[in-house]
Amino acid sequence: MAAIAPRIEAGSFLTLHYRLAGPGGPIIDTFADKPATLTLGAGELSPALEQRLLGLEEGARVTFTLPPGEAFGERNGEMLQWVARKLLLQLGDPDEKYAVGDVVQFPTPDGTGQYAGAVQQVKDDAVLFDFNHPLAGQPVTFEVHVIGVL
Repeated sequence: MAAIAPRIEAGSFLTLHYRLAGPGGPIIDTFADKPATLTLGAGELSPALEQRLLGLEEGARVTFTLPPGEAFGERNGEMLQWVARKLLLQLGDPDEKYAVGDVVQFPTPDGTGQYAGAVQQVKDDAVLFDFNHPLAGQPVTFEVHVIGVL
């Protein structure tokens, strides 16, 4: 009798390769590197992506296409924020040069994590950052190969 392959359920510990791509191409791709390990439900993937994994068997290879805004929400204009140079000097390297397209890591207010902002515009006294996820408001292709399920 053949063994039944484990299926992904809430709380499963996973080893997988995955690729997230938007209209401009992949932004995360583990296929050429070591696989990712994560716990489903721990917030390491967006809830919409986690939902697509539920029920998949170990060994599955699938590709999902999510409509604009489903994977990472809609773009939010309030997530575009000017940050004063004075604050940037306090938070990081005083010799840092900012250029449009750079992605800068910021500490969370409680100091336990980080979040990223992409530079949109640079002025002498401030820098405009976009704190939206790079794929917010865009269709997303999510390709996955489930290697292990515990």
